[in-house]
Amino acid sequence: MTAFIVIVSLVVLGFLGIHFFRWPLFNAAVRAQRAKSGLSENAIQVDGHEVVYLDGGSGETLVLIHGFGANKDNWIQVAPMLSPHFRLIIPDLPGFGDSTRDHSASYNVDAQISRLRLFIEALDLNPVHLGGNSMGGYLAAVYSGRYPADVKSQWLLAPAGVAAAEPSELFQYLERGENPLLISDVSDFNRLMSFCFNKTPYIPKSFQRCMCERNMREREFNEKIFSEMFSEPPSLESELTECVTKTQILWGDNDRILHASGAELLAKLIKGAQAIVMPQMGHCPMIESPRETADHYLKFHGIA
Repeated sequence: MTAFIVIVSLVVLGFLGIHFFRWPLFNAAVRAQRAKSGLSENAIQVDGHEVVYLDGGSGETLVLIHGFGANKDNWIQVAPMLSPHFRLIIPDLPGFGDSTRDHSASYNVDAQISRLRLFIEALDLNPVHLGGNSMGGYLAAVYSGRYPADVKSQWLLAPAGVAAAEPSELFQYLERGENPLLISDVSDFNRLMSFCFNKTPYIPKSFQRCMCERNMREREFNEKIFSEMFSEPPSLESELTECVTKTQILWGDNDRILHASGAELLAKLIKGAQAIVMPQMGHCPMIESPRETADHYLKFHGIA
């Protein structure tokens, strides 16, 4: 009987530990992964927003921009392979992550591009290598098109904004009035995970719960940003008509959020661009396969 009581007590204590300490454990795991790349967290004021960002590594500066509903830590899996060769600057865009959310401010394309430019200038980074995934890839490409002298190269991972691409599964949902990128409950979160990846990376259940809770808290503001940014967005076809910036485009062949047909279309638009469609890959290759993703980028720069 005593042994049974001990076992039950350990099970209860373990459950309580996971329940009450999952956030400290989750945050500790994130900090450990950042430290692996020598990344430290900093903040700077930009256009009335505190912009929180990661900074670390050595070499020429590579600014990496996360996608919609994401944050700077989407890049920490690939960062250890890049930081020996580049100084990495990885911001939470205004309105996302740990950066300021201002209900009275606009977060349309022009506003976010303006803030990104102010951020880069405030840190005295120009010229930079610029990369982004999804919405971040879209903003990186628009930035490169508008300020070509300040961008040494661009790295576009499944960027939004290719108007002529085939409609993706996400767009089919949007046409029905549903947005899988906005999270209200656990089932929404699980659907989003399946949307993002061809093969979902292992994430402990307790950490998945933290991620779900964070997305649920941010839902209302994310809806505001989505509406403002994507109601009438300029297409990359219109923004990159004269782009000659050195460019690598990576896209997963199993991307359910943005159709992989965008890769070839974008490569034809940008003179000399390299397009790689990665087999059995989803929307976020830097998370799903960080080593392969980094290898492609380093080879693009003649490093690997």
